[in-house]
Amino acid sequence: QVQLVESGGGLVQPGGSLRLSCTVSRSIFDIYTMGWYRQAPGKQRELVATISRGGSTMYANSVKGRSTIARENAKNTVFLQMNSLKPEDTAVYYCYARETAIGPSSWGQGTQVTVSS
Repeated sequence: QVQLVESGGGLVQPGGSLRLSCTVSRSIFDIYTMGWYRQAPGKQRELVATISRGGSTMYANSVKGRSTIARENAKNTVFLQMNSLKPEDTAVYYCYARETAIGPSSWGQGTQVTVSS
């Protein structure tokens, strides 16, 4: 399994933007799928966005139109750009990587995003 390190979380006002980064311990060009989940206090972890090896993306309805996921293979990094942030986006955001179609996922330690005035 690979190691993942997230960064970029923090406190932002409603309507603001953040860019989360997930740096992987090896080249990501052949990793089957990567993405982001989030977990708010008292709630289940939910999928936010995914990006496949070929660049196909998927977004949860709650962030669609406000978020963009991208992978930069040269930097071994996946990014999640989030705009027009809302208080309900407050959560710990976790990056994951699944190297093969049927293999296990590796997870980062999480980064806190707090949207509050």
